[in-house]
Amino acid sequence: MTKSELIAELATANPHLRGADVELIVATIFDEISEALARGERVELRGFGAFTVKRRDARTGRNPRTGESVAVDEKAVPFFKAGKELRERVNLGGARRPAAERVTG
Repeated sequence: MTKSELIAELATANPHLRGADVELIVATIFDEISEALARGERVELRGFGAFTVKRRDARTGRNPRTGESVAVDEKAVPFFKAGKELRERVNLGGARRPAAERVTG
């Protein structure tokens, strides 16, 4: 699913909201997650998962075309770890648990 498909699906599911408002909501959520990660913060969405930033140390890599050694700088990489409910839902093939069961179990 692409970002535009997500916006279209949310707009269809929420006809009381204008399409432009749905687009703004989705963009704002993504921007807030990105900004928090840029500040080095962890973003946890219960039942969905957690976004963190992992550091990769500097290393010596190889140019695959020439085999020549290349210095690769240290960098930060966004990382996502799926939550329990998301893992269960994926393993069940997308079946939704009833709301009461999600709250208590």
